[in-house]
Amino acid sequence: MKLIRFGKFKKEKPGVLIDGKRLDLSDHFNDWDYDFFNNNGLEKLKKITSRKKKLTEVDDNVRWGAPVARPGKVICVGLNYSDHAKESGMPIPKEPIIFFKAANTVVGPFDDVIIPRKSKKTDWEVELAIIIGKDASYLTSPRAAVSHIAGYCISHDVSEREFQLDRGGQWVKGKSCDSFNPLGPFLATRDEIRNVNKLNMWLDVNGKREQTGSTDKMIFNSSFIVHYLSHFMTLEAGDVISTGTPPGVGMGKKPPRYLKEGDVCELAIAGLGEQRQTCIKSK
Repeated sequence: MKLIRFGKFKKEKPGVLIDGKRLDLSDHFNDWDYDFFNNNGLEKLKKITSRKKKLTEVDDNVRWGAPVARPGKVICVGLNYSDHAKESGMPIPKEPIIFFKAANTVVGPFDDVIIPRKSKKTDWEVELAIIIGKDASYLTSPRAAVSHIAGYCISHDVSEREFQLDRGGQWVKGKSCDSFNPLGPFLATRDEIRNVNKLNMWLDVNGKREQTGSTDKMIFNSSFIVHYLSHFMTLEAGDVISTGTPPGVGMGKKPPRYLKEGDVCELAIAGLGEQRQTCIKSK
């Protein structure tokens, strides 16, 4: 299944994407949120969509929202691609490097990216996101972690490098600006993705290819990350985990280049659709 949300910002409704059509499920579910995922919601949804009951189609002009409701946590993994670590001139991590983004960074896949006030180094990062499907704590193995994953989607982990690296060493400051996590366009449940460890991905800025990569270059794969994190915190249903980015970020260019007003980012991951954002200045 492919879960979507639609409507005005902070007033989104739940739906599904079937045969290229967005269908409204708001008569059956409140939202794709903690209660939905942690109470066998995916199985209930599967039964409803399999009945062939007519569902209302969403108009093409209606905004795409993030495919999950505002998460309790947005957890990120740094330097998780071997080729990106090489690009950054940093050693391969022995354990996952973990940091957080504020949960209110999450926006829709086609919403504008807001360049913060006084920003000089707003950067792009295409990433695979894991959506947690049920609470997880002290999981016994990566294999056991798989059943706690609801599915996957695209995450654009926008970053302000000066805030992140030059303002006291707190990564969260460069990761948590408004609009810094476009998510979607849809959440693909696990059964939709044949091999999550071998998905091609790319990101363009103004039509020029900047990032090309594959999840087969991930140092720590999705199930390992979920298993690992569960030993440091309880992962809750609906939480989002961004799993790192391949090479080609602006910071790694020679010379570095960063996003400016009017730039357009387009990004995709195989099986998970595409995103598109225009960069605008903060008010």
